[in-house]
Amino acid sequence: MRVSDIIQRITRGTVEVINPEGLEKKLTKSQKDKKPLVIKAGFDPTTPDIHLGHTVLLNKLKLFQDLGHCVFFLIGDFTAQVGDPTGRDQLRRKMSREEIEANAQTYKKQVFKILDPKKTQVVFNSHWLSKLTTQDLLELSARSTVAQMLARADFKKRFESGREISLLEFIYPLLQGYDSVHLKADVELGGSDQKFNLLMGRQLQEAYGQEPQVVIMTPLLEGTDGVSKMSKSLGNIIGINEKPEDIFGKVMSISDELMMRYYELLTDADVKDVKALHPKEAKLRLAQKIVEQLYTENEAKKSRDQFELTFSQHQIPDNIAEHKLKANEDVVSLLMAAKLVNSRNEARRLIAQKAVTLDGKLIENERDQVHKGVLKVGKRRFLRLV
Repeated sequence: MRVSDIIQRITRGTVEVINPEGLEKKLTKSQKDKKPLVIKAGFDPTTPDIHLGHTVLLNKLKLFQDLGHCVFFLIGDFTAQVGDPTGRDQLRRKMSREEIEANAQTYKKQVFKILDPKKTQVVFNSHWLSKLTTQDLLELSARSTVAQMLARADFKKRFESGREISLLEFIYPLLQGYDSVHLKADVELGGSDQKFNLLMGRQLQEAYGQEPQVVIMTPLLEGTDGVSKMSKSLGNIIGINEKPEDIFGKVMSISDELMMRYYELLTDADVKDVKALHPKEAKLRLAQKIVEQLYTENEAKKSRDQFELTFSQHQIPDNIAEHKLKANEDVVSLLMAAKLVNSRNEARRLIAQKAVTLDGKLIENERDQVHKGVLKVGKRRFLRLV
């Protein structure tokens, strides 16, 4: 394949490529020498769930795998203890080692829904960062300046408003950058909010006598609300470990405008062909394609058939989960216990949006008591209360 065609595929849906000439040079040399490039993307295990927002990067890693390059899925179990300050207006809650390790193990399992396990090197940055001596850390700290750190937008904002910035937070981008030095990365992938940290990798590689990595940044994927980036705390995620029918239904709930963005960032479909379809059919195909990527073609077809049967004909599915009611159980607690929502905030938001009914009657207050019947949440989630 021509290098120009490869670059076109790699850069589809990206926000920025830092040193595109370097990318062309690296790819050309890789083809000539028949030596794969080292591709890196890091994920701090701060939550146990990987969602579709993460798969924007995972799909890029898979593309590099398919092109024959060496892919490192880096789990930042050490850097998670420091806490990424990106976008933070206050100090991050310190996570316990047990939380981090538990989340890291779930990450390790979930990524293989997208990546080829035979072509993926899963690495934990504690394996090298924990071995740095005090002397090593002093030398690493000397590679940057306070002025450079305070030029960073989120630090600058906090400094000018008098909010705390710990010295530990200054260390984070240095540690992430050192990951690239250790792995000798040719290319690092990251979200657009990670630009400062990604550039630190280039800076440190040069300081340590390496050729600086090319940085490829992807946009942050909006959640099902179509406004904020996908985040568990906002209750707008589509988790890749959710049931196929739930993933299908959540994709069908997004707006037509957001649908096109999902097509561009989560699939390789030709957007021109998609625009020629009726919006409903286009969204059905998107939902089916995403479920197929995460499960199987058969599961995707079953999810579509179930969706069309349930919502096109306004029927209640035959096989819906049951929940045994507890004494004085309110609707928010019930929704959480039944795992129909990801957070209490999401439950309250759905009730406020008049999206929760019991036997067709609207639930209007989060303190409402519930009784036996069929609870419906949004357009796609049902629960039989017994």
